[in-house]
Amino acid sequence: MIRTSLFAWPMALSFAFAVPAFADPSEPATEAAPATEAAEAAQKVRYRTAIVGGVEVFYREAGRADSPAILLLHGFPTSSHMYRNLIPALADRYRVIAPDYPGFGSSAVPDRAAFAYTFDRFAAVIDELTHQLGLERYALYVMDYGAPVGFRLAAANPDKISALIVQNGNAYDEGIAEFWDPLKAYWRTGAAAEREALRAFTETEATRWQYTHGVPDVSLVSPDTVTVDQAFLDRPGNDEIQLDLFYDYRNNLPLYAEWQQYFRERRPPTLVVWGRNDEIFVAAGAAPYTRDNPRAEIHLLDTGHFALETHGQEIAALMRDFLGRALAR
Repeated sequence: MIRTSLFAWPMALSFAFAVPAFADPSEPATEAAPATEAAEAAQKVRYRTAIVGGVEVFYREAGRADSPAILLLHGFPTSSHMYRNLIPALADRYRVIAPDYPGFGSSAVPDRAAFAYTFDRFAAVIDELTHQLGLERYALYVMDYGAPVGFRLAAANPDKISALIVQNGNAYDEGIAEFWDPLKAYWRTGAAAEREALRAFTETEATRWQYTHGVPDVSLVSPDTVTVDQAFLDRPGNDEIQLDLFYDYRNNLPLYAEWQQYFRERRPPTLVVWGRNDEIFVAAGAAPYTRDNPRAEIHLLDTGHFALETHGQEIAALMRDFLGRALAR
């Protein structure tokens, strides 16, 4: 299915990104016109589904197949919808792919009895998807849940990773603060009472809080974000899937040392863009990336957890500059 309308980026951004202008219809056609039309067609966002291990996995894709690839991995409680504006802002230079994990967005929701909702399983699904799509080398954008999924891929396949863009995605103990206390209580016991105490995290007010907390100007946050995410969360049984993932998150923290070793030994080009007012993954989790990779570039933005909603243009510009330098090397 071909997307028929793209987010209307401000004119200044179009100039900054050097997006080709439409031809004047009064001018005669030139030999370059077909190439321009092909480029514009490649930049359109397309919505596709792949079968991975018997599960339908939805993904958004734009850009030429022979362009450098970027894999965008989403967080909780969202989906590839969080990248709806970033994808067309990058597609003139890059092949951009943003999947939904099983149980999220427009991907299938297999029964919990038949599919293990764990970060190990998500990483395996996304790894297989990259094989199906022919991604031999790609940059990773990781946010929230995308970090434990993406860092598993990077540590297991370091030669495939051309660069890292980390947006409020944690790999250090410093990033885990008071917000996590109720989850840690559940990790310690695995008991029904502690599990039930976390169910409120799947409700509308919690979803709205994630998008608006720490945001100085909440008028920049589209209400569609909450509406779309909550519609997926409210599907029958989806709250139990999310609670399974809350419990499995405990298995990510012991892997921090392995991921840090990867940063330290491989030193992938790394751009860290972080909403400094985030209470889920606090800003103290950003600076340690330079401890293991001194060349990592850190940018703290005056916003909250979902920094793309308020600083999408800035992040896109930072990425274009960073990737232009990193992939040239």
